[in-house]
Amino acid sequence: QVQLVESGGGLVQAGGSLRLSCTTSGRTFSSYGMGWFRQAPGKEREFVAAISRNAATVYYTDSVKGRFTISRDNAKNTVYLQMNSLRPEDTAVYYCAADVSYRALSYATRTRANYEYWGQGTQVTVSS
Repeated sequence: QVQLVESGGGLVQAGGSLRLSCTTSGRTFSSYGMGWFRQAPGKEREFVAAISRNAATVYYTDSVKGRFTISRDNAKNTVYLQMNSLRPEDTAVYYCAADVSYRALSYATRTRANYEYWGQGTQVTVSS
């Protein structure tokens, strides 16, 4: 079993910043591809960002490109999502997820079904 715990959410004004963290336990963190997803009320859970095992490959959804940065620290078993220039439409519950299937070091995925383990989510609210 892999457990993921997110932190760092909160209430921020438009234009502000937050950094989300997700710490994992269980199997070796460096063997996981990691992703961030979000779900706003009444909407489907959507992809936000993904990072490969060696951090060589990162993907972002178009709406966050240039504002959000995904990174990882394999020594700390933690993946981060730095969110800058936040907008009200970024308001959602943010989830981190782990792809624990054996993949190439530089493989990352946007596909929700490829992630086997999920955190409990952390609320991000951006006021206008």
